[in-house]
Amino acid sequence: MTTLQVAPLRQFLADFTRLVQEPHGQTEILAQGSRLLGELIRHDRWLPDEFAQPHPEHYQQYLLYADPLSRFSVVSFVWGPGQKTPIHDHRVWGLIGMLRGAEISQNYARHPDGSLQPEGKPVTLQSGDVEKIAPDVLDIHQVSNVYSDRVSVSIHVYGDNIGAVSRAVYLPDGTEKTFISGYSGSCLPNIWDLSKEKTHD
Repeated sequence: MTTLQVAPLRQFLADFTRLVQEPHGQTEILAQGSRLLGELIRHDRWLPDEFAQPHPEHYQQYLLYADPLSRFSVVSFVWGPGQKTPIHDHRVWGLIGMLRGAEISQNYARHPDGSLQPEGKPVTLQSGDVEKIAPDVLDIHQVSNVYSDRVSVSIHVYGDNIGAVSRAVYLPDGTEKTFISGYSGSCLPNIWDLSKEKTHD
């Protein structure tokens, strides 16, 4: 991995840090943030291979960056063939950008009897697409890899250190179980070594 390859990620993190430093509300952060994420995922050579590795049994959630003030975090989700999440929530705002492959997201809403039912049609994200999520809108969904024969990778930005947020997974009857996801890997990409990018006389 070279720092030149991860330069787009470093630029994205700088731009997103400037964004959350301003006194913007959630709506503006999601609007401007979706444009920044869309620009990042237009290119597909910056994500180091070790943060795009699938697991044979379940999806992977690799931390790429966590803001030291927990204002946002950036994660690569790696979907093996046919893999999907349980029905779950986030409890913070989020952006999902499709880097490789495609995924399907089905929103759920709670009905008067307490059960969860699909809300609206499934949303398919193709490479380059960005979707917004917010805890005050439809925050409960299930996500799956479109493909049964290949890996898909999406880049997620959340309004907290998502691996440390107490959230919930749901059964169809509405029963919920709290969880804290953590992360799949134990290291972060080195985006700060600029030595190889400097020109020498």
